[in-house]
Parts: sequence; structure tokens; C-alpha cells
Amino acid sequence: MKKLILKLTSNPKNDILSGLTVALALVPEAVAFSFVAGIDPLVGLYGAFMMGIVTAIFGGRPGMISGATGAMAVVMVHMIQQGNETGLALEVPIENLGLQWLFITLLFVGGIQILAGFFRLGKFVRLIPHPVMMGFVNGLAIVIFLSQLGLFKETTDSGLAWMRGNDLWIMIGLVALTMGIMFGLPKITKKIPAALTAIIIVACITIFGKIDVSTVGSFISEGGGDGLQGSLPTFQFQIFSLLDTINGHWSLIISTAFLLAAVGLIESLMTLNLVDELTETRGSGNRECVAQGGANILNGLFGGMGGCAMIGQSLINVDAGGRGRLSGIIAAVALLCFILFGAPLIEQIPLAALVGVMFMVVIGTFAWSSFRILNKIPISDAIVLIAVSAITVWQDLAIAVIAGVIISALVFAWKSATMIRARKRVKEDGTKVYEIWGPLFFGSSQTFSSKFDIKNDPQKIEIDFIESKVTDHSGIEAIRNVANKYLDLGKEVKLTHLSPDCIVLMLKANPKFKEVIETSIDDPRYHVVTDMMDSEV
Repeated sequence: MKKLILKLTSNPKNDILSGLTVALALVPEAVAFSFVAGIDPLVGLYGAFMMGIVTAIFGGRPGMISGATGAMAVVMVHMIQQGNETGLALEVPIENLGLQWLFITLLFVGGIQILAGFFRLGKFVRLIPHPVMMGFVNGLAIVIFLSQLGLFKETTDSGLAWMRGNDLWIMIGLVALTMGIMFGLPKITKKIPAALTAIIIVACITIFGKIDVSTVGSFISEGGGDGLQGSLPTFQFQIFSLLDTINGHWSLIISTAFLLAAVGLIESLMTLNLVDELTETRGSGNRECVAQGGANILNGLFGGMGGCAMIGQSLINVDAGGRGRLSGIIAAVALLCFILFGAPLIEQIPLAALVGVMFMVVIGTFAWSSFRILNKIPISDAIVLIAVSAITVWQDLAIAVIAGVIISALVFAWKSATMIRARKRVKEDGTKVYEIWGPLFFGSSQTFSSKFDIKNDPQKIEIDFIESKVTDHSGIEAIRNVANKYLDLGKEVKLTHLSPDCIVLMLKANPKFKEVIETSIDDPRYHVVTDMMDSEV
């Protein structure tokens, strides 16, 4: 038993307390995201539990928290609405057909994510540039902050409206008290988790002081829910009998599945990378992909909302001292206990306490150093940082990260394209030698071609690639086109220091190139075309 515990955690006390803190923060988040997706709050809570327990045990990053997320909820909305409309049109005798479609979709989502893990696609998160990471965390902090502002509204006869008067000042005061406790307590002692302590103190003040404030329970009831009290998740047998209702809508199901899988993996792998930096350890992206996929399949089979890693809750966990798998397990099990047994108590927790915790997460998440370095980094990096932050707020995390990587890649390609050079010299026998230096790829192929004075060059030409790297098919085509132009004019051309792979590909295009490629010269430094070329051409 002791060995098992040591595998799950190196500090049981911290992991248990931080797990309980995270579980409290998971409740309103899961409920809120359920409302965003247009489904019952219990579906979101079940999803948070199943995502949390599976990834805590089998995931690639101890201490990282997974659950129902807003990024995935936004993607689900259209499909759920389409499913409900189809159910009404077909008169399907099952309430909320769109929700059943969601469960079916999650099976595909899980399969895609597991395949991503098996094909080791998780490693590509390491290729995300640092400006994208900084923009990501800044945009994330802004999104978390803006999401909490909605809790400063109250229901009126005309709908939701901003709080006023005493209600507003009480809310602000309780939020400030929560933040003050979280800021000051660690300076006194770090043995007690500040977030959990703050939630308990503020809850006691409102309960025993009989202060009328918005609570988790009122939040659920105002959103149309019936409360937290539920039962264990049950197997969804009916989804297999509803496959025929999808006829004509499979493109919607499959496209939504791919989008959900992509959003979930990007958010999860970015969170993993962030937690790696905070804890100065390294997780496994591929293992996380498989665990996320398995959890989403479980959600589809047992009626959960599905989800991915939750950055805000992961940061709460890490800040509270949660480093082992036990913290995630405790968070998930505690959440299930809240659903089964602790609903009356949890529903009394004031939202102000949870808002205060999230505001402290915002302060800790935002990369304040980005303001200081904006005028010290290349302008292209500054543009990427700002663009990713803005797109995260405007669209979502996945689109922002993809856009940031694309912008960074284009900037890199542009810079690399200007690096190719051609040093020229003439041998004693009159042969003109072009010594190519720099990378030859799609971005630099035109610049490469412009380096040659084909009409005015002498009868004998040698192109030496010992200091050049040919990295894609565009580079090979550029070499072939230049050589053909010399041959069409009846001139003699020799290509030296090409790698074996490059030679093979050129000979496939035209066997006559065997006469112009010099194969007797060894290239002791490196091969200029990798084995990946065969699969790309």
C-alpha cells in the first residue's frame, strides 16, 4: 500500500488538500460549461469526473487536472442544436437527441485522440515557439477573467443585469477577502492551502452571518438546473440504436469529432507544457493523448460531456502544492462525492469565494514580463505574442495557437529564404563553381535559381552543395530546373555533394541526370536530405 501511495504522490497531505480545493472549483466551471453547451449540469459534472479520474491515473502529466471545458463546449453547441431539430422532425421518442449525438461523437473523438498518441503526435507541442506560449497564457488569463465577470450579474424581471448597491459591494468585498487570504496566508504559513482556507472562511462568514449572496446552488437553479444531487453515471445503451438518426448528418458528426479532438489535444498539450515549466519536470504528451482519448470514449459510453485539460484548475492545483497523481484522483473522487452525498453543503458555497480564487489564478497566469520585453524582442515575435493573445480572446485557444504557429513558421521561412548564398569561383581549367550555402527549400528555391547566370556562364559548370541543406521537394525541383537549363544550352554541368536520397529522387525524375551528378565525392559532414523525403514526394 505504501509503495502504491509513493507512486501516486511524494506529498500526500499537499495532494489531498489541493485536490479538495480543485474539486470545489470544478463544480461551478462544469455547471457553467454545461449551460454553454445547452445540456443538463449533471452531464457536465459526470464529464468532469470521468475525465479527471482517467487522466489522473493514466495521463502523461501528474498534477494536471482535466474536466469539462469551455473551449469544447462552444464547439458542441451547433451539433447538439442540429440533433435536437432532427429529433423533432423525425419524432424520435428520446428527449434531447442532440445530447445522444454528442455521446456518439465523443466515441470518435476518443478514437482520434488515441490514434494521435499512438502515432506520437504529442511531441509536436515541443515545437510551439515561446512567443506563442506567452500569448497563449496571456489570452488565457484574459478569458478566465472575462468568464468570471458574468458572475457579477443577477437575475431580474427583464433578464440578467449587473449587480448594484449592497449586493455589488458585498460581492466585491467577499472576492477581495478571498484574494487577500490567498495572498497573505502563504507569507505566514505554507502548510495550509490558501485557496481552500479562503473558500472555507468566506463560506462560514456568509452561512453563519446569514448574508444573502449568490451561491453554487442558486447559480444552478437560475440556469435551469435541478441541483447537484445525482447518481452514478449509467451506460448509455440507447446510443447504438440511434445511429440511423444520423443518416445524412455523418459529415456533421465526423467534422465535429475532428474539431473537438483537435481543440482538446491542443489545449491539453499546451497545459502540459505550461505545467512542465512551472514544476520543472517533464510529462509525456503522447501518453496524455491516449488518456484523453480513453476518457472521452468513457464519457460517450456513460453519459458525460467530455472535455480536456483545464488550465485554470491545473494552475490552482500546482499553486496549492499538488504535484502527484493523487491530487487529480482526489479532485475527481471528491467531485463525485459532492454529486452523490455533499450537494447540500457545496450548494451553499458563495460564488464570490470561487471568483476570488479564479482572479488569483488570472494574476498568476498572466505573463506580466511580456510588457517589459515587448520592445526588446524581434518585432515578428511581438506581433505573434499580441496576435495569439487577441485571437484567444476573440475565438478560442486552439485557433489562436494554430494561427501563432503558422505566423511563426512563415516568419521563419521568410528569414531562412534570405539566407541562401552562392559563392562563385573559377577553376584553372575554366570551370565555374557555384558553392551553395544555406537551406534550399520552398521558400528559397526562387532565390536559388536567381543566383545563376546561365546564358553567360562558361561551358563547364559545377554546383557544390556541401554547405547547403536540401529540405523538401521544392528544393530538388529547383536543382533539376537549373541543371536542365544548362543542359538545354549544351553546357556541361556537375552536381556535387548531393546526398544519396536527393540523388535517388532526381534520378527517378530523369535517369539522364546520372551523367551530371558526381557520386565519387564523399560528404563527411552531413546528409542534406533526410529519410523523410521519400514519404513526402
